Amino acid sequence: MSETLTEGGVTGRYEETDGERRLTFERDGRVATVAQNTEGYAMLKVRDGPDGDELERYYGFDMALDHAAEVLGVSPHDLPVPEPATDMGM
Repeated sequence: MSETLTEGGVTGRYEETDGERRLTFERDGRVATVAQNTEGYAMLKVRDGPDGDELERYYGFDMALDHAAEVLGVSPHDLPVPEPATDMGM
């Protein structure tokens, strides 16, 4: 499953792999990915790309979005979150 949403110069792309749910944001060459295992009970990882280095872990989706927004230099409210990703977090 994959879904993409673009608003205000920021693109949010949700995808599911064999082991993870990934929400990747891109803006002006900057990338931040929020990832969670497919079982949905692990902490969210914020990385510098879909397969990038882990920057931090969070229990809450809002906190992970705050960090992703900081990486992109935007407000968390400016991040377009595709519908399938809205239930990420613990």
